[in-house]
Amino acid sequence: QVQLVESGGGLVQAGGSLRLSCEASGRTFISYVLGWFRQAPGKEREFVAAISWNGGNTQYADSVKGRFTISRDNAKKMVSLQMNSLKPEDTAVYYCAADASSPVYVFKRSDEYDYWGQGTQVTVSS
Repeated sequence: QVQLVESGGGLVQAGGSLRLSCEASGRTFISYVLGWFRQAPGKEREFVAAISWNGGNTQYADSVKGRFTISRDNAKKMVSLQMNSLKPEDTAVYYCAADASSPVYVFKRSDEYDYWGQGTQVTVSS
């Protein structure tokens, strides 16, 4: 069993930056692919970014490429999402997720992920 707890959300002006963090429990953290998803009001949950067990494989949604960076620290059991050049359309609840099926293959579908955090709100004002 894995528990994920996100932090770092908040209110920021367009063009600003935020760093989200997700702390995990569980001894097999290193074997999970970790991802970030987001859900805006009235919209479906969408993929943002994901990272393989050693950081060698990262994937990003086209809408955040070049602005967001995902990273992980296996010793601290933590995954982070650095968000720069934020836009109002980035406003959403951001969720951390873990995929226990493979440490290497990075999937973008939410149904591939087994564990989820409770989410943290990110609001970008124009």
